[in-house]
Amino acid sequence: MSDASLNNTTAQTGDAGFGDFFALLKPRVMSLVVFTALVGLLAAPVGVHPIVGLAAILFIAVGGGASGALNMWWDADIDRVMKRTKGRPIPAGKVSEGEAFAFGMTLSVMSVVMLALATNFVAAGLLAFTIFFYVVIYSMWLKRWTPQNIVIGGAAGAFPPMIGWAVATGGISVESVLMFTLIFMWTPPHFWALCLFMKSDYEEAGVPMLTVTHGRRSTRKHILVYTILLAPIAIGAAFTSIGGPIYLAVALVLNALFLKGAWDIWRRDEVQAESDKYRTEKKVFALSLFYLFGHFTAILLQSVLAPYGIGGWG
Repeated sequence: MSDASLNNTTAQTGDAGFGDFFALLKPRVMSLVVFTALVGLLAAPVGVHPIVGLAAILFIAVGGGASGALNMWWDADIDRVMKRTKGRPIPAGKVSEGEAFAFGMTLSVMSVVMLALATNFVAAGLLAFTIFFYVVIYSMWLKRWTPQNIVIGGAAGAFPPMIGWAVATGGISVESVLMFTLIFMWTPPHFWALCLFMKSDYEEAGVPMLTVTHGRRSTRKHILVYTILLAPIAIGAAFTSIGGPIYLAVALVLNALFLKGAWDIWRRDEVQAESDKYRTEKKVFALSLFYLFGHFTAILLQSVLAPYGIGGWG
């Protein structure tokens, strides 16, 4: 971490409140963790007692939030530089870096131990590895070292449905790996679309995002390539036990829209993008959020309807 970061470790404008510590958990990211983990749990072929399931989702959410707090602790120096992040609790002076670190570590240990006690060691081990991967592999190493940071680091956000599946089954299967792969392959085009209209934020912060190291033309090409590779994975899941006609219909529509959006991004240059204030890039980024939500909602719907003999392939 930078000297400026260390010098500002204890700089605070006032006492931190509940809202400031809650913001450290990255609640928007945590909501995605909760949703995909819940889908993984409910889509599994083994039922879980509602109390156990509720406890498991709670501890997975806490573990995801702990990762966010530790990420903010480590990235405090670049968060102070970027417009998108300078309002976070640490750069805003609401929470010190030491408090964020202690908060994140406490929640990390608590979430893993409690998940192990409430469910099984496979699920707890996956949660522990997810926290480690996001904080150490992605935040401390990849993010500031390689433009492939978000490609490899995206694995951290892809583990929750595998954890949910492991809560129910005590193991890993083709279906849980498919859910992992869906999120893993979705993350790069989703995040690179954001990078295109965030302009100079990452360059000023010294983060080697693809837009900074390889240029915006190359980033547009990468978005298209990853979206093309993503489509068969997303559609192929329809023909497994977590899929069915409903999921297939949703996947076909969403992947067609996402491919069209990626194609539109690839065709544009910076002059066109700046002229309409990156309207297409912003639309594709918004679509990417709905894309993931739509696929996992379809998986959830298939799992809810399956016991009634509706929605599956029979």
